[in-house]
Amino acid sequence: MLRRALSIFAAVLAVVVAVLAVNTFADRSRQITTPAARLVPIDAQAAAERLAGAVRLRTISRENARENSSDESHGEFLKLHAYLAQVFPNAHRTLTRELIGDYSLLYTWVGEDTQAKPILLMAHQDVVPIAPGTESDWHADPFGGQIRDGFVWGRGSWDDKGNLMAILEAVDALAAAGFKPRRTIYLAFGHDEEDGGENGAVKIAALLAQRGVHCEFALDEGLLITEGIMPGLAAPLALIGVAEKGSVTLRLTATATPGHSSMPPRVSAIGALAKALERLEASPMPAVIGGVADEMLDTVAPEMTGMQRVALSNRWLFGPLIRARLQKAPSTDALLRTTTAITVVSGGDKANVLPGRAEALVNFRILPGDTVAAVLDHVKRTVGEQDIRVEIAAPPDEPSPVASRDSDAYRMLERTVRELFPGVLVAPGLMLGATDSRHMSAVADNIYRFSPVRARSSDLARFHGTDERMATANYVELIRFYDALIRRAAGAT
Repeated sequence: MLRRALSIFAAVLAVVVAVLAVNTFADRSRQITTPAARLVPIDAQAAAERLAGAVRLRTISRENARENSSDESHGEFLKLHAYLAQVFPNAHRTLTRELIGDYSLLYTWVGEDTQAKPILLMAHQDVVPIAPGTESDWHADPFGGQIRDGFVWGRGSWDDKGNLMAILEAVDALAAAGFKPRRTIYLAFGHDEEDGGENGAVKIAALLAQRGVHCEFALDEGLLITEGIMPGLAAPLALIGVAEKGSVTLRLTATATPGHSSMPPRVSAIGALAKALERLEASPMPAVIGGVADEMLDTVAPEMTGMQRVALSNRWLFGPLIRARLQKAPSTDALLRTTTAITVVSGGDKANVLPGRAEALVNFRILPGDTVAAVLDHVKRTVGEQDIRVEIAAPPDEPSPVASRDSDAYRMLERTVRELFPGVLVAPGLMLGATDSRHMSAVADNIYRFSPVRARSSDLARFHGTDERMATANYVELIRFYDALIRRAAGAT
């Protein structure tokens, strides 16, 4: 009997091993093969100086529209507009420029074929403030626009004046060379992306829709060329964002009878709220390997080595283990689920007085496939307290549609990256944060979120953080990327 059981076990094991081997080695690379591109000549120092000049202009996005329209902000944005016209004269002679929503810019480069669908390239002018108290932590003046050690230092060099200036560098050079686009090209540069885009990208999208414009694709800031971030993957990985998480902030409010702290009730308003928040953190929405995350893993699996390749190529067996490992890091856990983040808690203002009210703001970043309504239902079921009121605190954003990776536009992006960045792998990815592009769904077939910025793990803290910078050599790569993409997307047939 034991011998028979061992024989069955051995046979089953052999079948499993055979299936694992077949799946692993049959999982071929999905990377397209293309020769390296001929690089257009660029004066790197001059381009870096122009980017540095833009960094010196303090186009800071404040927390509300009133602050954004202050005299200081007003002057800085207008100075940036004048600066762009000065350093990119060919683009400004050739394209039509419109001012939208106070300070946002919409450029139109009319194509020769008016029947061809246009394309939309996006970036934003505004930058986040320097966190108070961190100014001395910088190794360069945050708004000094210093060029040192092979980098342009300062707020906005990466997010997002690097993309904005690189687009205009490419357009200006093409215009100077007499390039005539086959299809119309729109450049949309919002001024309040860091504050939601309501007065910039939203109004640009409404104007384009009013004019009946519908683009084949839009490209905005987004995911990067990461190096050494994914375990088991030796090559750099360019992730093209094909979707963007949604967002909703809920307000949870607990009420109780106020009174003196000498006679506290069994459960106070703060205590009831704390219990509700603890339950929310302990019971997040479920993590699943599906959708965009599944596509990304399918693409990178054949490029992995060792057991990582075996596991990713056989998720039917190793799926739970992979999910458990991805859940350990916040950055990868966020790819799998709608996340829960308690961001603001308030209640009480005196040590010996029981408050009658305590409230918290909880921000959820919504995975494509989930909805605002599903989040609201999850919170109400999880909190389970009749005396906890749950309400939407600000206008929410549903997750974006998922752009096609089988479209001509995605293939253009993929081929451009593979030509200009030899050895870099390309895969679809999910944008965890919000961009202006989410407002463009009505005016574009597909929206992609990608910045050809090279980044290691140590660089990620610079985003919205201290010592933001752009490598001069990488900035040249950005310019060449936009030059090649425009030629490919809007050049002669």
